[in-house]
Amino acid sequence: RPPEEEAEEAEVGWQEKLFSQFEVELYRNESACQTPLDRQYHQEILKLEKAGGRKNYRIFTYTDHDRFTNLEEHCQKLTDSVHEVPSYLAERMATVRRRRQDRRPIEASSLKSKIITWEPSEEFIKNNHVINTPVRTMYIMGDLGPYGKCGNREYEHVLCTIKVDSNGVITVKPDFTNAKEAYRIKLDGEKREVWKYTIENASVQLQPEEEEREQCVFQDLYSRHKEYLSGLVGSEFETTLPGTLRLFVNGEIVSAQGYEYDNLYVHFFLELPNQWSSPTFQQLSGVTQTCATKTVGWDNVAHFCYPFTLEMFFTQGDESEDSLPQWPVLYFEVLSLDFWQRYRVEGYGSLVLPASPGLHMLTIPTWRPVELGTVAELRRFFIGGSPELEDITYARIPSTFKGQRLSRFGFRTETTGSVTFRLYCLQQSKAFLETSALRQRMQSVLDRLGGFSQQSSVYNVLEAFQRARRRMQEARESLPQDLISTSASTV
Repeated sequence: RPPEEEAEEAEVGWQEKLFSQFEVELYRNESACQTPLDRQYHQEILKLEKAGGRKNYRIFTYTDHDRFTNLEEHCQKLTDSVHEVPSYLAERMATVRRRRQDRRPIEASSLKSKIITWEPSEEFIKNNHVINTPVRTMYIMGDLGPYGKCGNREYEHVLCTIKVDSNGVITVKPDFTNAKEAYRIKLDGEKREVWKYTIENASVQLQPEEEEREQCVFQDLYSRHKEYLSGLVGSEFETTLPGTLRLFVNGEIVSAQGYEYDNLYVHFFLELPNQWSSPTFQQLSGVTQTCATKTVGWDNVAHFCYPFTLEMFFTQGDESEDSLPQWPVLYFEVLSLDFWQRYRVEGYGSLVLPASPGLHMLTIPTWRPVELGTVAELRRFFIGGSPELEDITYARIPSTFKGQRLSRFGFRTETTGSVTFRLYCLQQSKAFLETSALRQRMQSVLDRLGGFSQQSSVYNVLEAFQRARRRMQEARESLPQDLISTSASTV
């Protein structure tokens, strides 16, 4: 460890130049100065010598304009291994300077006239295919040579690196020590010295008046920037009326699995109940591509990855004050197509759009109608075709049904595969902006949505109760009869 008289403390400002012993000896000779910066350093060193010499001994700095900064950025390694060989990408990135590059904005006229650059130059590729953020860098160095032998380049070590990008973000590496232990540098020499150093933030703390003035300047800047962004974006946005809910669904038909035949495709459409509407340009139906299946585990899976977008409006009416709103239903049918262009219905299914926003992954099982006897199956196998539904809404509750009870006695079906959907739901309503007091006084669309979710939760509780009841009955039936009679008499 160096003796106590070797200790040194220096306060360094941003881009403040502190010369090392090596630089003093180099720039003292005017014949060694080649660039304007070198000649400027020569004049500054002469002034320092007239003023009594430099005050720092071991601590010095390299600013953003120094030669060391460029070489340090180009020669950085990913590891501390001596045998590391830079990759092709590292060599290409080393020629790209990320510092002080002022990129000229492209005018709208030139952008429209040259959308594609057919013969890009090497400089164009460097500037456009690399993250090019202007950065100003400063290095605080330490000359850790033996006592009385400072000025040797091999004993120069980086103590701290400070970078400031164009966004005003300051990066200090390593960080301020504060209450942590001091950083250590071990030298591989005869004496094997260990140097310790600390880094402290010596900036003057702002006074409360200055801090408040700075906050006011920031607020003014943010408000101006907000007005600038709003001027660029515009204000032509559709707003929902009070009592109206806007529902966006970005959906995807992910896959279909477990079906009998290959080359599947899905036909789907959306049914809007009363008080629901959609824009005129909105397509409420669609057909996926024909997809061949692939064996995954025990099932044959057809991966569609077919995206679709739905937009709907729910308007609250007087007649719905005592009833819960009906939610849109997505009906779909899975069909297969073979080499001879024969198609077969593989299954029908329905999906109620989720009432809560967010991501929903849903796997819906399907069924298809069947006929008795082998003739129907022979016809389905050899010439294609199968019994179909005239109204696909019969997969759930037909839209034309007005009765109280729907009987399907005598209708024969067969369980087939399932279809997986991925739905991203987004809801927009002015009811989201209402205060809690206003929401307690009047029923809004949110309350009705809450009632819908409450109804579904009640159904879930009832189903859980029925499952628990069936398990208790099964457990009771599995017990010996003498044990049941004994326990009953004891009670």
